Amino acid sequence: MIPSIDPKPPGKRLIKRMSTRTKWMILAPLGLLLFSFGLTVLSEAAHQRRIGEPTQVWVVLGLYSLALINGGLIMFGEALRFRILLDVRRETRRSMRQLLRKVNLKAAPGKHKSGKKAKSPTKTD
Repeated sequence: MIPSIDPKPPGKRLIKRMSTRTKWMILAPLGLLLFSFGLTVLSEAAHQRRIGEPTQVWVVLGLYSLALINGGLIMFGEALRFRILLDVRRETRRSMRQLLRKVNLKAAPGKHKSGKKAKSPTKTD
């Protein structure tokens, strides 16, 4: 008998189970690191061109650096997307709690204090 194999790779399942915060915490530094490394390789390609190395050498280094820089920017962009998603969720939850409190206060009018406003602790008579 042949065992059934899950068609999804194990890494995809692992990433799907990660929280948004964890994804952000991993992608942001890795994206910046990859971008920085790409800039370093780009400067090395420019140096190779300046000292007169064959065209193949510095062109390949330049293309490699371009791939690294773009990959780093894409990773950082994804991290930024996750961070914005975290902030939007936090604000939505906060506004929902405030709205729920207001609705609960209006639904149960006998439970809160009389209509008098409380004195401000900073005001003096």
